[in-house]
Amino acid sequence: MSKHPLLSQLGSAEELHRMSVKQLGQVADEIRYVLCNLLHERTAHFASNLGVVELTLALHSTYDFRRDRLIWDTGHQIYPHKLITGRYDDFPTIRTKGGLMGYPNPHESEYDLFMTGHAGSSVATLSGLRSGDALQEDKLQGDKKRRAVAVIGDGAFPSGIVFEALNNISGLNQNVLIILNDNKMSICPRVGGVASYLDRLRTSPFYSGLKQEVVRILENVPLLGDPVERFLAQIKEGVKAGLHGGMLFEELGMRYLGPIDGHDIGLLRKYLKMVKDLEGPTLLHVVTEKGHGFKPAAEDPVFFHTPPAFCDENGTPVPKKGASHPAFTNVVSDAILNLMRKDERVTVLTAAMCQGNKLEQIRDEIPARFFDTGICESHAVAFAAGQAKTGLKPIVDIYSTFLQRSFDQIFQEVALQNLPVVFTLDRAGLTGPDGPTHHGAFDIAYMRCLPNIVVMAPGDAWDVAPMLDFALNQNGPVSLRYPKANAVNVCEGERQPVELGRAEVVRWGEDGAILCFGSLLGECLKGADLLAADGLAVGVVNMRFAKPIDSYVVERALRECGFVLTVEEGCLMGGFGSAVLEAASEMSLDSSRVKRLGIPDRFIEHAERAELLADLRL
Repeated sequence: MSKHPLLSQLGSAEELHRMSVKQLGQVADEIRYVLCNLLHERTAHFASNLGVVELTLALHSTYDFRRDRLIWDTGHQIYPHKLITGRYDDFPTIRTKGGLMGYPNPHESEYDLFMTGHAGSSVATLSGLRSGDALQEDKLQGDKKRRAVAVIGDGAFPSGIVFEALNNISGLNQNVLIILNDNKMSICPRVGGVASYLDRLRTSPFYSGLKQEVVRILENVPLLGDPVERFLAQIKEGVKAGLHGGMLFEELGMRYLGPIDGHDIGLLRKYLKMVKDLEGPTLLHVVTEKGHGFKPAAEDPVFFHTPPAFCDENGTPVPKKGASHPAFTNVVSDAILNLMRKDERVTVLTAAMCQGNKLEQIRDEIPARFFDTGICESHAVAFAAGQAKTGLKPIVDIYSTFLQRSFDQIFQEVALQNLPVVFTLDRAGLTGPDGPTHHGAFDIAYMRCLPNIVVMAPGDAWDVAPMLDFALNQNGPVSLRYPKANAVNVCEGERQPVELGRAEVVRWGEDGAILCFGSLLGECLKGADLLAADGLAVGVVNMRFAKPIDSYVVERALRECGFVLTVEEGCLMGGFGSAVLEAASEMSLDSSRVKRLGIPDRFIEHAERAELLADLRL
């Protein structure tokens, strides 16, 4: 007999409408069993998915999201949703090549509207959906009209785009439901004034006494007609009088309800039915526990956000052994810490990714110069510009794919002012199972196009510390990218110092030259060795800089070598290879023997990094 008899027989989410609360509770248990079993196979987003199981079931047993609209903000919490929307049989393939994506994917299901891998955009896209539907449904009535729901976490809620969207929704008086999933967490514990405000709402003695009273009242309140409106008015006035709860949202034009227990399916369903046909924007504040139902994850949701694969040892989950070499992320964070110990002007900023960027030791040892802005990348960059103007040396440590959100601030506040801000771009290149929303494919191109910025990348682990030291001694902005990969030293012998715009020639050969920008240097050396076995003398150059590029090395390679191959783990359009071609054009050199390897002009699917590198001939 199946270990999850209800879940395995669930043909579609619509069948949940006919289930009792007790049956839905059993489905919730079965979903958690599936999620825990997944960790035996591979790393995956875990604690966040455990926290939304009941909320997912309540939503799908109240609405019909084949027609109604549902957007999950920061879509790594999508696993329960996938399990009940026809993807149970394929779920074991999640985050594997050719399998289900670990984020919403419209190509997989009609239930997924957007690939949502970044935080904060759900409310704005929901508003757009509602606007488009409203313009086309004038002739529709009642249940034929689409309803619009977004689920957004408290960690993402302070994002600037959220408040831009709330302002617009209020102005349009749109019929939307925003569910604020409050679990006191981003990836790490969330920070800032909005977090403190939500803490006050959740921990108020008034709420503690109100919660049971709401449950009792709801048992006797009809779901249609004037009593509902009177009830809402009473709750609204009671909350205002008791703790000024929800006043922030009320003043923004939202009807505020909550906070309520996000793990009580019955209570969730009653509230969702109650607000289903209300006019105007409504915000339902739901309190959940990240990692709920699995004690280790609930006690340490930071570690269990995306834990390594586990094996079972006498009933205790034990991480499977990983690689023997440290990751580039660790090497960079260690180098940052060493420089901060030496120079009191150095600060480090991150956007809710302290754990992802391995900055915990810096946060604990030098808290006065560590700044976590929350999921507010644009603010982080402008904040760093302000620090740089005072004479500090800020390091903005953000994933490549997330730094894209602050492109205008990189341009206006940093590059235009020529301020010495160092950008350390983690997860640059192919991030593996996280897929197209997370691949750091575009930073070489979007950084290289801006005046004043130096664009560099370490070829191996040895390069990291001297490159970071070099970057902090520049008088303008510097971008330093590195991959989600293990860091090793691939070059033997004495190394060349890091100098502006100077490449490191590892070996030279007249049959060909491989010009490598970034951490695929080891692969390039292996390729040259294979060619050497065939009698070809091929040089390998650790280019280090995409801007300013080493024109001398480019010219020498084009004049002396039979072919020139450029290699980068970034997009070919506007990337390092393009810089080589531009340099050749400026020197009026023949570039017909230049071949570029990199990421082509398409979004790359999810798979292990090594599989993707092989597919792309890298």
